[in-house]
Amino acid sequence: MGLILFLPAGTLYYWQAWLYCSVLLIPASFVVYYFLKKDPEFLERRMRMREKEDKQKTIQIIGIIIFFLGFLISGLDHRYHWSNVPVYLVIAANAIVLSGYIFVFFVFRENSYASRIIQVEKGQKVITTGPYAIVRHPMYLGVLVMYLFTPLALGSYWTVPFFLPLIPLLVSRLLNEEEMLLRELPGYKEYCRKTRYHLIPFIW
Repeated sequence: MGLILFLPAGTLYYWQAWLYCSVLLIPASFVVYYFLKKDPEFLERRMRMREKEDKQKTIQIIGIIIFFLGFLISGLDHRYHWSNVPVYLVIAANAIVLSGYIFVFFVFRENSYASRIIQVEKGQKVITTGPYAIVRHPMYLGVLVMYLFTPLALGSYWTVPFFLPLIPLLVSRLLNEEEMLLRELPGYKEYCRKTRYHLIPFIW
């Protein structure tokens, strides 16, 4: 992330990028420490990167491209001064990114089976408590909050359109995930009947 931000920027004097990286990486160190102590198996699941389903492999590749272009354009924006995002807006956006990250942490704490790849493991159960009582995919909600505000957190208006495709991409991912869970996870169909909203409470 640092290389993709600072190399296009042509300088290390990019305070928005330093703040953004700090907002992500400092809390991440505490999260890793927490799960090393409380649930190391969860961290092992989060380290798995190789998707098994072809559709998820395609989604994964598209996601990598979106993030690469988004961070690249942010760096170029800083170098050529395309945007003039006020300091207060950068700080507010970083606060929202942090709140999204904290929300994702609580999702992880609620669901030890929140793997990075789409799969059902032996002994896995349907989680219906915490944020899962409100929406079926709270982790994706937190991720959307984080990355839709990333352009402003990095001081770039021009990057906004590059992160917007994350919305249909995550929707496609969660719908494909639900198909698999309905097939393979006992009790998931009943959970879907009780928890109507996929991603955004009271909307969808």
